[in-house]
Amino acid sequence: MSALAVDNIGIGFGGLTALDGVSFRVGNGEIFAVIGPNGAGKTTLFNIVSGLYAPSKGRVQLGVDDVTGLEPHRLAQRGLSRTFQNLQIFFRMTAAENVMVGRHLHESRGILAQLLALPSVWRQNRATRAKADELLAFVGLSAFADRPAGELPYGALKKLEIARALATEPRLLLLDEPAAGCNPVETQEVDAVIQKIAATGVSVVLVEHDMKLVMKISNRIHVLNQGRTLAEGSAAEVRSNPAVIEAYLGRRKGEADAQG
Repeated sequence: MSALAVDNIGIGFGGLTALDGVSFRVGNGEIFAVIGPNGAGKTTLFNIVSGLYAPSKGRVQLGVDDVTGLEPHRLAQRGLSRTFQNLQIFFRMTAAENVMVGRHLHESRGILAQLLALPSVWRQNRATRAKADELLAFVGLSAFADRPAGELPYGALKKLEIARALATEPRLLLLDEPAAGCNPVETQEVDAVIQKIAATGVSVVLVEHDMKLVMKISNRIHVLNQGRTLAEGSAAEVRSNPAVIEAYLGRRKGEADAQG
């Protein structure tokens, strides 16, 4: 059974086809990358899988469940979590508090208990903080736990978003440009975190422009171009695929001239 199955997905906006007939499978604990030139449909695909868009055709399956068009909070309850390309951090909250926010699905939210400050509320808060500390340690941010997020370096903020996404205890994690804007050292740290996540059995699907990172850590790579699947395979297979090379780099002038 696949962690994620995408079958014949299609969507258009105002007569423009953004995705057409895209299909793939993601295995349990697999790192699966989606790449392609700008405008290829990568973010649109992520938005469909994460429930922000409903496709005009096709199906999305999470495990054995058909979740096509299901709202994001329903998908989170079923084990899907996502980060975004642009930081979605609460900068005035501490790093630990940011991660604690991600635990809301696993907390009792009875209003009366909160108003009366019952012992169960205190126990729950302690457990949530302990889990936040555990996740911060997992991504290498223990030293920043009690610092305002606004004081953290950019690379640390990218890892903080991943920690918060992990707080929902996902089976499938979507990472949208997890290394965007990071320097080489920060990119290596994000790389290591992603591999640690997959090693725990969580499936990871990422969109990323850093091809060095993609080729290094991905078990399989799916290439989109103009809303359609161009290729899929291992890093070596994708790297040597002529259609992929052309989509990214264009034909050499001599080759184009030879073909008329």
